[in-house]
Amino acid sequence: MQKAVMISDTSIKEIEEIEELNGKLGSQNEEDKLMKSVLNNDKKAIEDGKLIRESLNKGIGSFTPELIFEKLINNYSIAKDLYGETIIKSITSYDPNYIERNRKFPEFQKELKKKIQDNIEQLKEAEILNEDNSVSETGIKLASITMFNEELDNLQAKGILGEKIHKKDFIYGDKEDVKNYKTGDRYRDLALKQSIKLAIRRNKTELTKNELKTFQRQSKGQIYVIYALDASGSMKGSKVDACKKAGIALAYKAIDKKDKTGLIIFGSEVKEEIAPCLDFPLLLDKITRIKYAREETDITKAIMKSIELFPNRNVTKHLLLITDAMPTKGKNPEEETIEAVSLARNNKITISLVGIGLDKKSEKLAEKITEIGNGKFYVVKDIEDVDKIVLEDYYSVI
Repeated sequence: MQKAVMISDTSIKEIEEIEELNGKLGSQNEEDKLMKSVLNNDKKAIEDGKLIRESLNKGIGSFTPELIFEKLINNYSIAKDLYGETIIKSITSYDPNYIERNRKFPEFQKELKKKIQDNIEQLKEAEILNEDNSVSETGIKLASITMFNEELDNLQAKGILGEKIHKKDFIYGDKEDVKNYKTGDRYRDLALKQSIKLAIRRNKTELTKNELKTFQRQSKGQIYVIYALDASGSMKGSKVDACKKAGIALAYKAIDKKDKTGLIIFGSEVKEEIAPCLDFPLLLDKITRIKYAREETDITKAIMKSIELFPNRNVTKHLLLITDAMPTKGKNPEEETIEAVSLARNNKITISLVGIGLDKKSEKLAEKITEIGNGKFYVVKDIEDVDKIVLEDYYSVI
């Protein structure tokens, strides 16, 4: 005996664009293997990922055994500044301080040279490095996976990962002004404090329909946010690494909420640009590849590029600038920056700025930028809190 199945009327409440995702099956399998290694706490894979991350953060694109050995022996202080302790320890298998104390002994030099050569060969065999000692695509992917996994752990430890705040949690938008209650208004929108105050003013001992007030709600719609990171000046090592992870946190949280995220990497020029999208793997890859460069800072170009990248329609558009220096390039860099900010506001773009170690003069300009840009200015006291600050800014927009 067959049972009748009743199908109720279906209505479409919301329409979203369908985005086509492109990718190669082989590449996906490779990423799955790398992800599995990291999630299984494979120490070697995690160390290799951190090695590549650190090399990108310091602007090092390849590892030549002879050159590394020569720098460590001839001028250790310069080598330490160039490579940093993480790279030295990973490439040599020795504690940096031990190398510094023993680098003049011929027997140790011989042993050190062999260790460097062996470790680089192992990186080649694992396809972390190419045959010419440059960082491979596999190395980049491993670095991105370890950074993403590390940042998720950071967010969870800070209690940010489960953050629920978002405009879409309020079905009809954000609470705005109050109005008189009318039949059909939702009980969840009742403004109890305002209603009770009105009843008290009228000397009422009970709330009646005439005293009831409700919140008016206004939706902001979908948010488009662009993360603009300064990769010039002294933004290297731990600074740029923390800012990369903050960018990953922003992209992860925003895209999870269906808010589109874009990316601008700038120095004296715009080095990388991605229009706001929902493609998290693309953003993760581009953020991982960011390299420190010894250049001047041109914030004007980053702002002007954001005007190009944001859609020319009525959506919430927000630019978040992260820098450790104010503009230094151009005839009148400060005036040009303010002009660019004004133009962005004319295009309904709000601008916030996260300042890392800015001097007093730079802070004043940053305050002016965010005042005109109708955004917020954040002063970073602890570089490890950059991700928290970036997410705080995102939540203030939504």
